[in-house]
Amino acid sequence: METRLAAVADLLVAEMREGAGIHTYDGVVQDLSPAGVRAGLARLGGPARREPHDEAHLAAMEEHLRAFYGELEEHRRNPLVHLDNLDLAVYDKTYAPEEVRAEARRRHAAAWPFGVEVAIEALDRVPQQVAAGLLGAARGLAAGLPDDLEADVRDAAVAAAERLVAHLEHASEHGPADAALGSDALARLLSSAEAIPVDLRLLARRADDERDRLRAMLDQACERLRPGADPAELVAELLRDHPGPDGVLDEAREQVAEVIEFTRARDLVPGLDGECLVGPAPPSRRWAMAMMTWAGPYEDDAPSWYHVTPPDESWPPEEQEQWLEVFSRTTLPAITVHEVAPGHFAHGRALRRAPSDVRRALYSGGFIEGWAHYTEELCLDEGFRADDPRFAIGVAIEALVRVTRLAVSIGFHTREMTLDEAAARFEADAFLQGPAARGEANRATFDPTYGRYTWGKLEIMSLRDEAEMRWGKRYSHTRFHAALLDLGAPPLGLIGDALGVD
Repeated sequence: METRLAAVADLLVAEMREGAGIHTYDGVVQDLSPAGVRAGLARLGGPARREPHDEAHLAAMEEHLRAFYGELEEHRRNPLVHLDNLDLAVYDKTYAPEEVRAEARRRHAAAWPFGVEVAIEALDRVPQQVAAGLLGAARGLAAGLPDDLEADVRDAAVAAAERLVAHLEHASEHGPADAALGSDALARLLSSAEAIPVDLRLLARRADDERDRLRAMLDQACERLRPGADPAELVAELLRDHPGPDGVLDEAREQVAEVIEFTRARDLVPGLDGECLVGPAPPSRRWAMAMMTWAGPYEDDAPSWYHVTPPDESWPPEEQEQWLEVFSRTTLPAITVHEVAPGHFAHGRALRRAPSDVRRALYSGGFIEGWAHYTEELCLDEGFRADDPRFAIGVAIEALVRVTRLAVSIGFHTREMTLDEAAARFEADAFLQGPAARGEANRATFDPTYGRYTWGKLEIMSLRDEAEMRWGKRYSHTRFHAALLDLGAPPLGLIGDALGVD
């Protein structure tokens, strides 16, 4: 990796290790102390790339890192940066023989005392709500420690994890009461990440318009399924139809085969290959309901994992039931399309064939999540489960969750919405209940850009409209998607390069 790209990668160690599969970072805990971050930022920059898109992509990532770490100092307010730095779940991937991964896991665990020391030094601005929202993930870190670690390494790692938990517990009671970034900071975070100017009021209006469109889609699908039924009552009934915690995994496995076959039959993405397995999410990652862990572009090929988060067994039965409604037989197929194909799994396979290091290694969250979210409605339009209106209902429900995230992230961080109001918004607009609604609302505090799903989808849909207009009869989904994925996972402001010179 050349020097300029390496300087960026050195500030994104956890993402490089897992997302890109660059395992020279195995066992490495990034120095996220204030001094360590300043030193990393000072190394950014260098000679321009000759290829225009790659230069713009690399420069955008450098600008985002300067904003994220340098201006906004997110490593001082957001423990998630440090939790990702410590997380051992990456070594569960079968990218190398077990003994190689075990040794990397041991070195990584042995570095936990250093990682926690710099985390505690850095995390001096953690708002109470942010700390509270991530305490569960912090407590889950130690669960990822293997039993066969040397006693001294394990004891030191456990003690370090306990110090970090204690630090976050203190912050949850004594940290700043205001977890909102403010309008200027949120706009800077979003615009720098996606190389595109952001007008938060305009983006909020787009979110409201999209919500209205999705509600109309939902109403139409409900009418198809049961004419005359009240949509809210029908959705509540459909969400109660779900498998148990173990059954969710079995149904997800069946759906993986179904969505991959459909994607290949419609030629929706180029060269879909590889293996996708299904399993429960690691304890440290159970703040998210479902996620994809793909085989990275720089790894030897290995299975990717579609992780599903079961409800916590310690919860009251009513709360477990509410959590399982997320994986109803109406919504789980849309989730599987998103996570597997033509969504994240298929995208991960395409990244392995991207034509440059910049495109294989540097990812825009808006593009990654926007692409996966875009594919849900794409499959609906292409006729996936066309004889079952529940799929359309599920697509609409999932999209309403995502568009509510966008509205909540803007409302909360511009201080126009409280967390209680955010949870109520998820209940009213997205049909979530109890801990699921509260969990989505809390996520806004530590994942302020989680509106990227809808934002990315809308930008991709707009670009597709432009491609259809410019290419005319030469347009096809196959051509458009191949050109788009050839860019890797670019910032949303650069996706227009997929249209090329016509």
